[in-house]
Amino acid sequence: VQLQASGGGLVQAGGSLRLSCAASGRTFGSYAMAWFRRAPGKEREFVAAINWSGISTSYADSVKGRFTISRNNAENMVYLQMNSLRPEDTAVYYCAAGGSYVHTSETNFGAWGQGTQVTVSS
Repeated sequence: VQLQASGGGLVQAGGSLRLSCAASGRTFGSYAMAWFRRAPGKEREFVAAINWSGISTSYADSVKGRFTISRNNAENMVYLQMNSLRPEDTAVYYCAAGGSYVHTSETNFGAWGQGTQVTVSS
């Protein structure tokens, strides 16, 4: 599966953005999907994940209650709705595909998109 992330941009603190990840391939619906991010000078970290059916999700503590991951298997899309954004959310955000169940470790994801920049100004 090939992934293409989009939707990043510059937003003020407290604002919202919706990231999208378009996937190619007929097997998209069988994969768990996730979003990771890499802030300047930091390691890439887990943000959110969703299982193949969309029923099960997991979030990093830092985004719980502010971010929502969702997917549309009919359209081969996964989304990350980000609300109440903070300057510390500034990072390059990556979508990833792998396995069928929710995972939080990037080692479980074999396909990665190119990343989309999110910048939150204070």
